[in-house]
Amino acid sequence: MTVGITGLGTYVPDETITGEAIAAESGIPEDVVVEKMGVREKHVCPPDDDHATDMSVTAAERALADADVDPTDLDVVLYHGSEYKDHVVWSAAAAITDRLGATNAYATESYTLCAGAPIALRQVTAQLEAEPIDAALLVAASREEDLVDYGNEDGSFMFNFGSGASAFVVEAADAGSADDEATPFDGRARAVVHASAAETDGSFADDVVMPAGGSKRPPSEETVREGLHTLDVPDPDGMKERLGPVSLPAYLSVADTALERSGFDRDDLDFVALTHMKRSFHERVLGELGLDPGSDGYYLDEYGHVQSVDQALALERGVETDRLEPGDLGCLLAAGTGYTWSATVIRWRG
Repeated sequence: MTVGITGLGTYVPDETITGEAIAAESGIPEDVVVEKMGVREKHVCPPDDDHATDMSVTAAERALADADVDPTDLDVVLYHGSEYKDHVVWSAAAAITDRLGATNAYATESYTLCAGAPIALRQVTAQLEAEPIDAALLVAASREEDLVDYGNEDGSFMFNFGSGASAFVVEAADAGSADDEATPFDGRARAVVHASAAETDGSFADDVVMPAGGSKRPPSEETVREGLHTLDVPDPDGMKERLGPVSLPAYLSVADTALERSGFDRDDLDFVALTHMKRSFHERVLGELGLDPGSDGYYLDEYGHVQSVDQALALERGVETDRLEPGDLGCLLAAGTGYTWSATVIRWRG
């Protein structure tokens, strides 16, 4: 059986905030925001529009059109975006499924924060291979920029958070192989999915939190007054000290494992769709993988970090800038607080 991505769609809001404006609001020098943090600008949502489901539906409609798949042909809709969505304790996946008219699909959700895209693709690939279903839709959205307090220097590594959505149509077919030029899907395959890998260091579980709103500290007049409903880093220096030695090895470990499971190694790799991070670390990760950051990846400094949407944005921009071409071996590579690192290898078809 072959599993392929047959449709890809993204959406970002029209409204933007520049790195210059972030610098002015936060007091951080503009060159640090733009060059070090890597945010020339990012897209942000208006308060009363572009909720997680709105953005997901738009991206999904674009992906379905790209795949030439009718919503009624979907067997499952999986939402792997932000937990911060239209309502608290609520199924965005069910709402998206209904709005799309995917009447034959069931809805489910998967949360791995910013590591979500490779893992969601891994989950649905395994499901398509194991169950008598043919088509799935992966959707994600984030507007966690709403939860960023630019006056809180402790949370400055989150100042790159932007808003947007992505969608992948993923289908299974009996014929062909992952590297067969005559791969099925009637020529509709954007990519063929290979193997995945992930690992977690749970010692980072409490390093990034929104202090109030959960069962430990329910929302109240006091928590609102104290500003406890934005993201915070309780011990930024401690987190940085502990994360520094393990992050790069973890990125490389999951990439190498996914490549090995797929029958490849670093020398075969052509393009990496990487989570947005500070520019120097982005370049270091690609360099360690034997790639040229200027041509073998795409740095999302006009989007910032859009949680698990980053990989789809990087793929689209990679294609638009001729960095990702048919036949290239690619890797969706991500990390999310908690801390989980994940990778999924794909063969790009165009």
